[in-house]
Amino acid sequence: MSNTKGDFHIHSTISDGRNTPYEILSIAQHNNIDFLALTDHDNTDGVNDFLKYAKAFNITAIPGIELSTVYNKENIHVLGFFKDSSFNSKEFQDFLKKVRCEREVRAKKIIENLKTYFDISIEYEQLLKLSKGTIARPHIAQAIIDKGYSYSYQYIFDNIISTKSPAYVPYNRIDTKEGINLLKSFNALTVLAHPVLIKISSVKEILQFGFDGIEAIYPLNTKEDEENFKALAKKYNLFITAGSDFHGNFKDDTKHSNLGSVYLENTDLKIFLEKLKSNS
Repeated sequence: MSNTKGDFHIHSTISDGRNTPYEILSIAQHNNIDFLALTDHDNTDGVNDFLKYAKAFNITAIPGIELSTVYNKENIHVLGFFKDSSFNSKEFQDFLKKVRCEREVRAKKIIENLKTYFDISIEYEQLLKLSKGTIARPHIAQAIIDKGYSYSYQYIFDNIISTKSPAYVPYNRIDTKEGINLLKSFNALTVLAHPVLIKISSVKEILQFGFDGIEAIYPLNTKEDEENFKALAKKYNLFITAGSDFHGNFKDDTKHSNLGSVYLENTDLKIFLEKLKSNS
């Protein structure tokens, strides 16, 4: 496994990324990434094409998802990495369709609030064109910019559609424990995404909900953060993953990083890949 690298947290145009699954694979090849997981938000619509295209780029593609869950009134994101094609099952896709519909209702309410509280007017049709799938806040931020409002992407996120903004609308999310069990029922490994972003709850407590792994290597981590998360993985007998959380290099986006900017390698990569191949 020496000299091979894996990035296991990537978003495409199917959720809130800027690049298509095909373009993502091209970028990964250019950045010398050998293993790659597509983990769109609450959506696997791009995964089958991603798996098909990967062969042409000599990249090992892993089907994935980033599932939105809630614990203690805090967003907890769960990365699911599927061992097979169980993500295509009707039961799982029906669940994701329901989530997508709830996001659409939420988006319409946010549009109303933007007009009420900030005198910002955008159209729902804009969001549909931008999202091509699951509507998320990055699409709303981009729609505001596209309409000519003189705000930066980051300013919009921090001040206009942040969780503390009057325009923000929460949406129904599955409980974290239920989300973990759901993904496991469709033969997925479950990983706690970007634990550095968890502020209200205890990461130690959350890790005991049944996770298989933790995303210990992440762009926003300090060196101390990374070492702490690796220590927690060892304590709770979890594997670790690494992910850039690539969204396509949106202008002024300081929360995500370039594809392959952080990566899993050597023994950690080998352990993760072996877990994906195992039946247990």
